[in-house]
Amino acid sequence: MKKTVVMMVVIGLAVLAVAQGMSQQTGGAGGLSQAPARSAGTQQRTITNPAEYNSYLNAIQQTDPNAKAIALEGFIQQYPKSVVREDALLLLMAIYQQMGNAQKVVDTANRLLQANPNNLRALALLAYLKRQQAEAGGPQAQQAFADAQQYAQRGLQAENAPKPDGVSDADYQKLKTETSAIFHGVAGMAALQNKNYPQAQQMLAEAVKANPANLADVYPLALAYLQAQPPDYINGLWYIARATGLAAQNPAAQQQIGRFGQATYAKYHGSQQGWDQLVQQAAASPVPPPGFTIQPAPSPAEQAASLAQKPVAQLNFDDFQTVLTSGNQQAINTVWSQIKDKPIAFEAKVVAVTPSQLTLAASGMDIAGNTPDVVLTMAEPIPARLQPKVGDTTQVVGTPVSFTPQPFTITMNKGSFYKAAPRPAAAPPARRRSTQ
Repeated sequence: MKKTVVMMVVIGLAVLAVAQGMSQQTGGAGGLSQAPARSAGTQQRTITNPAEYNSYLNAIQQTDPNAKAIALEGFIQQYPKSVVREDALLLLMAIYQQMGNAQKVVDTANRLLQANPNNLRALALLAYLKRQQAEAGGPQAQQAFADAQQYAQRGLQAENAPKPDGVSDADYQKLKTETSAIFHGVAGMAALQNKNYPQAQQMLAEAVKANPANLADVYPLALAYLQAQPPDYINGLWYIARATGLAAQNPAAQQQIGRFGQATYAKYHGSQQGWDQLVQQAAASPVPPPGFTIQPAPSPAEQAASLAQKPVAQLNFDDFQTVLTSGNQQAINTVWSQIKDKPIAFEAKVVAVTPSQLTLAASGMDIAGNTPDVVLTMAEPIPARLQPKVGDTTQVVGTPVSFTPQPFTITMNKGSFYKAAPRPAAAPPARRRSTQ
């Protein structure tokens, strides 16, 4: 199983809780005790059966992970109603994670929920893993996301449940803070998918507040602001700039997020001037500073008039969309006359594919929203081995023949893929001169 930061936090808290319980139940350095004293802020659990106590002590003192897992499984099976059953399962979940046994981690988390339906660690772990599975795509993605939502909703409700015995107030508050980020992140993604933008903003903002450096929540929070109607450009641009900086360890993701952010910034502000400074500013602060603002651009008609004065070779698909949806007929005529019936090479995201036609997203906003804005009919059917997959980024050439402003779509024909430059022919091998 991949050791993600979030999972390690959840597992780490589980080990911490069990380790503290071990220390209290064994009397710390002072020796063993079957009836430990109460700790401040906790209600201690006591094992009264000597055989049960020794079995549990033997299990938790094993140093080899396999031996510890076997001993814990044996203890849980022999004493299914033990007061430390939940502690044993928490430690067992951590051991299986250490061993890299993903299925056992999930199975143990579900057993934890059978023992305690409000166990925050188990709910957070399952919500997180199901979200990962959903975001990876595949035939089970929809069901995985529905499961993630269910665990997140249960987790948010469980935060109001009574504090478990044997856990200090400080540790329980820390646990709730860490798991809350997971629950709010999943709930926010669900609201975003359902286009409930106010709820998405609220939930994802809570997730980001708890974990400000989590790109998986910062980027969706930006989308929740930018895709709202009307868009909240001030907050949206701040968080998309911050997401650009957080994606530095993934150059491909950073390029895509940065391209989207820069295009959206230019659309709102009227130019790209100030974008790099905004990225630097957002990297230094998890939230916009008081009074933060961005000067809005001229009206769409004014932007279109300005873009229409540029050589068409300097315009990209975001510029085409700005002009062709502006309502400024003079600017529309100027730009459209220069691109109609002329081949254009561009890069786009595949939204749908058939052998004869590609449906693509080419502008930054439409790529982020997976919204088609180009329908490209190919000059020749695409061989099956060359067909791109939905979600792929592809480089194509197409000739614009028509467009509609709402929803914005450019229809193209004579489509083809970029062709790689031919390799130079290999030099023929030198002939060996006969020595005879």
